[in-house]
Amino acid sequence: MEQFYLKDRGAFEDAAELMRAFGNAAGFEAAARADRSRSRGNVLNFCHWRQIERAIASLRDEDVTGIVH
Repeated sequence: MEQFYLKDRGAFEDAAELMRAFGNAAGFEAAARADRSRSRGNVLNFCHWRQIERAIASLRDEDVTGIVH
């Protein structure tokens, strides 16, 4: 599992909403939103959606990684 950063609760809620709306394709949707933001020159939204893309991949990962207590 790759570590990821979410700047606030709203970013987590965006990730959860994409997962509800797009299921297994949620990561692809986040990537598409990031690409659209980049093509428009919107760096902040590009970073936001890339963070969400990584978060979705990490949340879907079924392998146990890191320290288990």
